[in-house]
Amino acid sequence: MAQRPQRPHSRSQARPQQPSAPKLGPPREVDIRGVGAQGDGVVADDEGGPLFVPLTLGGERVRAAFDGSRGELLEVLTPSPERVAPPCPHFGDCGGCAVQHWDHAPYLAWKADQVRSALARERIETEILAPFASPPASRRRLALHARKGGRDAAVIGFKARKSWRLAEIDACPISDPRLVAAFPALRRLSAPLFENAKSAPTLHVTWTATGLDVDITGVERRSGGLSADARLQMAEVAQASDMARVTLGGEAVYMQRQAIVKIGQAVVSLPPGAFLQAVPEAEAAMAAFAVEASAGARRIADLFCGVGSFTFRLAEIAPVHAADSAPGAIAALNSAAGAAPGLKTITAEARDLARRPLLASELNKTDVVVFDPPRAGAAEQVEHIAVSKVGRVVGVSCNPATFARDARVLIDAGFRLDRVLPVDQFLWSPHVELVGVFSR
Repeated sequence: MAQRPQRPHSRSQARPQQPSAPKLGPPREVDIRGVGAQGDGVVADDEGGPLFVPLTLGGERVRAAFDGSRGELLEVLTPSPERVAPPCPHFGDCGGCAVQHWDHAPYLAWKADQVRSALARERIETEILAPFASPPASRRRLALHARKGGRDAAVIGFKARKSWRLAEIDACPISDPRLVAAFPALRRLSAPLFENAKSAPTLHVTWTATGLDVDITGVERRSGGLSADARLQMAEVAQASDMARVTLGGEAVYMQRQAIVKIGQAVVSLPPGAFLQAVPEAEAAMAAFAVEASAGARRIADLFCGVGSFTFRLAEIAPVHAADSAPGAIAALNSAAGAAPGLKTITAEARDLARRPLLASELNKTDVVVFDPPRAGAAEQVEHIAVSKVGRVVGVSCNPATFARDARVLIDAGFRLDRVLPVDQFLWSPHVELVGVFSR
């Protein structure tokens, strides 16, 4: 799954204080022994503890200046044969990508090693399959920050590397080209958002089957929110740019069409700001892996189901009971299920699975459980799965560390982790996702 950040809806968060510039020491020549979990090069054999130099690779000799354990790359003296030219002109300033300078094969192997290392910390060994790699130009969902610009257009981009500063962008090779083409319109859409100086808007932008869907958070509301005039200006931009929908913290500003995505046999109308996997190809690969592992099931539970990324595909083989804490997602799932052809019965409930997990007694008639929790994992729910009569479990995760913790609970209860598929959904970033299959 992709990350699910907590996003303010009723009140915006205060803009964070800008950190002071680092005080760098004198330049040093150092050797890089490998790439760490966050994508930074790790200095070899430093007596004072580990040092990290961003934008470097194992085997390189570089010149860098340090502030504590963190360095700034000044010059690559001996480049690695695995170093390649980064495809994005903003790489190095924009904080969205960490390792565009790394050749594809060793980069993917590093992603798989992140999964292997997380499992090893919990003393778990299993088959690690070749990672699924999301292609460039495939992301359908972005979170773009906006800052005040000119009268008719704001500045949009991502946070700069290791900074709160905004790195303005006009290209993004990981994103669907239709999103990149919309950047000028998104700048104009954002211009009216700064009536209050405390506003620091984020545009949660999704490309859907019906066009661009934009949900905006971070606009100061304690002073009354946006004026009617500002909303009208935004609606005019959205209409001129043929956007499907614009919402402000979930409240409609403009809507020409429902924001729709196709998931398996279902057509789902997305609630404003709904969680959706970032890359359609990655979603399809993870779902196909889960469906294959669920073959032969007579009843399936899909927990932390969202709008049904796995539910609708699983329902092609068996009845599914789905649960998620977001009532809007469950309503969208139920509505789509009623119109989807050729599916087994789907039941769905809005339920906070951290506070009120499905009990073992509720799961005992289920053959397969699929769970896809947020980054914090599914500790409370896994405790009940472990003592149930469920025979197979499919765990999906965007955090190998919490997956390994939850896997340890299942293994201690008599399950075996058969295999794991690493998924590189967030290309050129340190993040890696995975799908693991357990059997008793």
